[in-house]
Amino acid sequence: MDAVSDNPELTAEQIDAARPFAEAFPELAKTVRRRGPGKKPAMVSQTLRLDREVLEAWRASGPGWQRRMNDVLRKAMPKG
Repeated sequence: MDAVSDNPELTAEQIDAARPFAEAFPELAKTVRRRGPGKKPAMVSQTLRLDREVLEAWRASGPGWQRRMNDVLRKAMPKG
């Protein structure tokens, strides 16, 4: 019995007809965030020890809690 693939190989004609994603779906491509070499990450992953109550309160504040916590910490940064 021959194996049947749910993903058959593309034909030469299909490959020749292929277009870049941004060309095939220009409106959708505008909404996709791009990450490329040389782009500095906006945030850094860090292990941090917090009181359980502090963490629970921030998490309970809803989506975006990490960004809001970052904003509060930024405002409290030592000057200089």
